[in-house]
Amino acid sequence: MLWAIREWKDWETLLARLMSQSEGWYAYFVGMDLPETPLAAPEFQRFLKEMDLLLRRDHRERYLGIVYVDDREHPQLIKIYDPNNLGASCGSSGKHIPPGWVLSRFPPETLPAPPIIPEGRRRWWQTVFNP
Repeated sequence: MLWAIREWKDWETLLARLMSQSEGWYAYFVGMDLPETPLAAPEFQRFLKEMDLLLRRDHRERYLGIVYVDDREHPQLIKIYDPNNLGASCGSSGKHIPPGWVLSRFPPETLPAPPIIPEGRRRWWQTVFNP
């Protein structure tokens, strides 16, 4: 079961926790190649900072609600939905919208890719790890 991070303040709390526990995380951009190894702590921290900027820029709502975590205190799995590809992620449209990114303490499994991965998101992903 995953719990929604609904409030921006809860996202900030989760970010702080992840920044302090940044060893051993895999970051998977759904639709791209699976990561073979966890990120080094500085890479993961850079990813988190860039993800925070992306969410704040592209999800201009007073609530968050597009980040899900298995355990708020001791996270092992986090799903982040792309604010530009939300569709009806609750499934009410009959279409399954995969998360944009999966962060995990264990090697992720391939998820079905969205029909289209925008070039802007591909470039964003590449620049996060090749600044």
